[in-house]
Amino acid sequence: MKANELKRGLLIDEDGQIIKIKQIQVQTSSSRSGNTLYKVKGSNVVNHQKFEKSYKGDDVITAVEILRRQVQLLYRDADGCTFMDNETYEQYVVAEDAIEDELLYLRDGIEGVQALISDDVLLGIELPASVDLEIMECAPSMKAASSSARTKPATLSTGLIVQVPEYLAPGEIIKVNTETGAFMSRAG
Repeated sequence: MKANELKRGLLIDEDGQIIKIKQIQVQTSSSRSGNTLYKVKGSNVVNHQKFEKSYKGDDVITAVEILRRQVQLLYRDADGCTFMDNETYEQYVVAEDAIEDELLYLRDGIEGVQALISDDVLLGIELPASVDLEIMECAPSMKAASSSARTKPATLSTGLIVQVPEYLAPGEIIKVNTETGAFMSRAG
């Protein structure tokens, strides 16, 4: 495939690394002979290292054939995290350090998690756009606080710490953006 066909969410092979594209910025040259550049930002699906590279429109890029399967987290142990395919019930084990960033959003029963599988090997997981998590610990709620008031740090059930409005209290379930780690709203 050519660089001008790249899309967000696509997986490409770059020098043996599998890169998930997160952002593409198109830069058109003002001169007649100038090439259009495609600035790609992404991350390695195995070790999460950031990736940035610019391609010319006619550069050839290798897309990686990836199977996306709906999975759920079964359990965590010394070997890592065990996920089960929702349809085939096949199980995949992935080391915790390979999905360290995602662990802060994973809890039992979470829906919309996808496994990225190539040649029967789980390369990584993809989270839904947002997840619902419970506030475990935060400063007491302030009755007079308005919804646009100041924020306070809250520790969620997975250990993730996010800034939440002052009117929220422990025990409440909130929606968190998995891309930015930011509070979105009360769940419900």
